[in-house]
Amino acid sequence: MLRIECVLGSRVEPKLSEQLHRLDHRGAVDVVHVPVVDLARRRLLITTRGGEELAIALPRHQRLFDGAVLLLEEERAIVVRAATERWLRLEPRCLSDAIELGYQVGNLHWRVRFEGQVLLVALEGRPEDYLARLEGLIESRRVGVSVIEEAADHEAAHVAEHGHSHSNHHGH
Repeated sequence: MLRIECVLGSRVEPKLSEQLHRLDHRGAVDVVHVPVVDLARRRLLITTRGGEELAIALPRHQRLFDGAVLLLEEERAIVVRAATERWLRLEPRCLSDAIELGYQVGNLHWRVRFEGQVLLVALEGRPEDYLARLEGLIESRRVGVSVIEEAADHEAAHVAEHGHSHSNHHGH
């Protein structure tokens, strides 16, 4: 098992990018797909696409992000890729529906994001399990619902560049 104790940088940094490009042409860049919900963890046991087991133990000031370079040697590299994140898109029909939806989602302590009048809930399990908890609002057509997928790069890239986040995520 390979122990990883720090993030070396981002795959888009010019110095690292050039080395990774050369290794990639030789098929020597291994990827570890990290679920979006695990990116904030500093300790993680995970296996790369190539089958190598990693024990990640990062210092407090570092986090994983999409494109994080975990290993860069003359003959190989390991880079983090954030898995696609799925969101439950909930659109209340009126203000009273929005209030009830917000109350229910808040009590369930789901991780959320706001986009205008739409509430996005991060799916960390089966969509059916989430929908069952909101069954009354959905069946009565007081809340429109759909599932969307998006790459995790948008926030992770910002954190990598600036070392902090401006997200509207809410979690307990």
